[in-house]
Amino acid sequence: MKKILIVEDNEQNRYLMQYMLEQGGYNIVMAKTGAQAFIMAVREKPDLILMDIQLPDMDGLEVTRRIRASEARSSINIVAVTSFAMTGDREKAFEAGCNGYIEKPINPESFLGEIAKFI
Repeated sequence: MKKILIVEDNEQNRYLMQYMLEQGGYNIVMAKTGAQAFIMAVREKPDLILMDIQLPDMDGLEVTRRIRASEARSSINIVAVTSFAMTGDREKAFEAGCNGYIEKPINPESFLGEIAKFI
């Protein structure tokens, strides 16, 4: 069973993603902060990380850079899942090391299909 780390500080968003992914057959682990996300990424070695950009301690782009600089760096796909949808935000996510970009609010009809592309 593929493991996905959800990095999200908003409880409703976390619940929605967890519910859909578990229905899709994935094993889920979660982090609410950037610091937790980094520890979980190294320790859990998930197959995919869904990274919120706006986190309470450090932003998801910085967490992504730190993961890429760690021993876990190349083996994990990281997808930014964010409400940041301004010009240049997608490019910033890719420059930080993200492999994909999904805008919030999440579309339940296409979410699992989008995730399948990265796992």
